[in-house]
Amino acid sequence: MKILDASFVISAVRSEQYPTDGLPEIALAGRSNVGKSSLINKMMLRKNLARASSQPGKTQQLNYYLVNNEIYLVDFPGYGYAKVSKARREQFGQMVESYVREREVLRLQLLVVDVRHDPTKDDQLMYEWLKHYDIPMVVVATKADKIPRSRWDKHLKAIRTTLQMGASDKVVLFSSETGQGRDELWSIIYESISASSHKTN
Repeated sequence: MKILDASFVISAVRSEQYPTDGLPEIALAGRSNVGKSSLINKMMLRKNLARASSQPGKTQQLNYYLVNNEIYLVDFPGYGYAKVSKARREQFGQMVESYVREREVLRLQLLVVDVRHDPTKDDQLMYEWLKHYDIPMVVVATKADKIPRSRWDKHLKAIRTTLQMGASDKVVLFSSETGQGRDELWSIIYESISASSHKTN
């Protein structure tokens, strides 16, 4: 994937602020500090386009990033951080739920987990919820460079087991340090966009 142009567009807090150009959107969900900002930067080959907050749970909007003027990556607020108030978590949840259920240009949901650890209860709930609503999805296991290659299969199996993933459900092993999984993930993204366009034509 050759990146000709990449830019931050908007931090949206309500649907009226979402782009209206009809371009396909790829959304990212995951707990705070799982590495979504680093993933976005590596996908776009930019160092600081998406900035990881020093305060987990600080992102409170849907952050839109435009790639090559043809695809948006949409970063959800991180979940599972205890210092965020219950009311605020519920507000985030409602915003994300309405986006996922109603956003017609959503083509693929990335569920981002840390390969070093079993998915959390929040990860499991998100996975089950996306499955329930039949949202096209791929699990992205970040921080692959943090564990030995010999343990990759063991950790990926633990993720599949914990999330109760089907045999055909995809997991992409990713590293924002080495670029592991970047090409594979872009390939999956374009496949999802192509498949969706065929359905609508």
